[in-house]
Amino acid sequence: MSESKPSAARPSVLSLNINSKSALYAAYMPFLANGGIFVPTPRPHQLGDEVFMLLQLMDDPTKHPVAGSVVWITPRGPQGGRTQGIGVHFSADDSGRALRGRIEQILAGHLGSSRPTHTL
Repeated sequence: MSESKPSAARPSVLSLNINSKSALYAAYMPFLANGGIFVPTPRPHQLGDEVFMLLQLMDDPTKHPVAGSVVWITPRGPQGGRTQGIGVHFSADDSGRALRGRIEQILAGHLGSSRPTHTL
């Protein structure tokens, strides 16, 4: 029966490079307890799927590794011109907390804005 859900065997690996503050603002999900990020992807995922990400933020050459779970899905062909992809809730471990802190440091002063994002 494990054949029906091969994604349960190991998390998928995603890589995301965010080039600007505006792109980071649009992708960041501050309303999640540990923070999260929207990842544009055509690959199918289910809510609750475990994922592992390598996230590069703007001019920083570091690829931040973080584990998380899928908590948001924007399907193919969404209304309103939204981008297809998934929202990943960062894990509550040190890497998740560090990445949330780094993102919020970069976005300081922008988090309360009413500009549209990829999620809410």
